[in-house]
Amino acid sequence: MSAMAYDGLAMAGRQLRRVRNSPGLAVLTQLMPVNMLLFFGYVFGSALAMPGREYRSFLVPGLLVATAAGGLMTGMFQAAQDTHRGVTDRFRTMPVSRAATVLGQAVADLVVTAAGTVPLLLTGLAVGWRIEGSAAGAAGAVGLLLLFRFACTCAGILLGLLTRSEEAAGQLGASSFVLPLLSNAYIPTDGLPGWLRTLAEWNPVSAVTTALRDLFGNAPVPEGAAWPVAHPVAGSLVWSLALIALFLPLAVSRYARAE
Repeated sequence: MSAMAYDGLAMAGRQLRRVRNSPGLAVLTQLMPVNMLLFFGYVFGSALAMPGREYRSFLVPGLLVATAAGGLMTGMFQAAQDTHRGVTDRFRTMPVSRAATVLGQAVADLVVTAAGTVPLLLTGLAVGWRIEGSAAGAAGAVGLLLLFRFACTCAGILLGLLTRSEEAAGQLGASSFVLPLLSNAYIPTDGLPGWLRTLAEWNPVSAVTTALRDLFGNAPVPEGAAWPVAHPVAGSLVWSLALIALFLPLAVSRYARAE
């Protein structure tokens, strides 16, 4: 095993122990999407043109992607914590791969995310959501979801390293909830005003959400949408890989550079 892989596993293990030592936060994070599914599915569903069960099937993929976009907040907060509590400075003095340190945090976050999707999926099944596509399509949907989470976490780590305090990271991270609101995660975008629909459809959350709905067989790809939504799988891959290519090297570079 290479030194970088060994360092990456060690850092991922550290992050997983960090989650284990904060069980309350972990449980709250995992229960939030379930609560949103129950609230939106039974309250908003009755106010939309879709029947309740149909809306809940529409909503589950959107909540999965909204949860994946939360990697921006968790990556930011954890990186800011380490930076402002001196952990990052201690790591810089050790013979540890800088890339492995960032990757370890992102990989550990993927493990936690994968485990956290189980309660949401089980709740979705309980309220009427079903995988109506093929097994291969469902596997592809999960793969896209985790790739997008990884991309969001990389972006969050960089932003966390750039923040001036933990409080600033918390406030900036909390504002990331706007991303799913300005997308098709919760409502269809075809009824929005032209400029707002364009903004929502070029939001990466919309491309990934549409891809999951298509691969799970829950809703067809909308007609007349912007390119990322009209070609959701390709759009999701382009968005995710572009975010990783941009933010991962910048995060590693920032991590390696002492103040």
